[in-house]
Amino acid sequence: MMTAFHSRWLAVSRFIGQEAMALDDKDWDAWLALYHEDAEYWVPAWDDHERPTADPQNEVSLIYYPNRGGLEDRVFRIRTRRSAASTPQPRTVHQFSLLSAEESDGQVHARTSWTTVSVLEGKVATLSGWAFYDLEPRDDTFVIRRKKTVVVTDLFQEVADVYSL
Repeated sequence: MMTAFHSRWLAVSRFIGQEAMALDDKDWDAWLALYHEDAEYWVPAWDDHERPTADPQNEVSLIYYPNRGGLEDRVFRIRTRRSAASTPQPRTVHQFSLLSAEESDGQVHARTSWTTVSVLEGKVATLSGWAFYDLEPRDDTFVIRRKKTVVVTDLFQEVADVYSL
């Protein structure tokens, strides 16, 4: 018998797996569809005190989009090759472990640890960190209302972009 906890855990894991697959497959329409129109997407930088920055409005971020429009613009630049940093695009493998999935205020708050391996022009790069999701239930799945990704591998030579996190 599956409990409500196990059912939620499976649903969240399946949903986050869809994001990983869409990124690896470069299925940009499927990836964008996972995000709410007002979704915040944030990748903080590390401050001088070895802590991630806390305020994307007033501190440095690696990536910050206050809504899905920023993600849509990024995808447009990737698709049209108007992004020199993303041309050519690396092959990626996204791996994640779901660490928690708690429900409150009508949303599910999830945390993962993740690793992405990227291959480009014979070079292999690995990034890893944590991701924090605020998921809004929608029909029999979710949409992402907020995603905060902390890149633990803070010294890296490759481009950190939406497809490598």
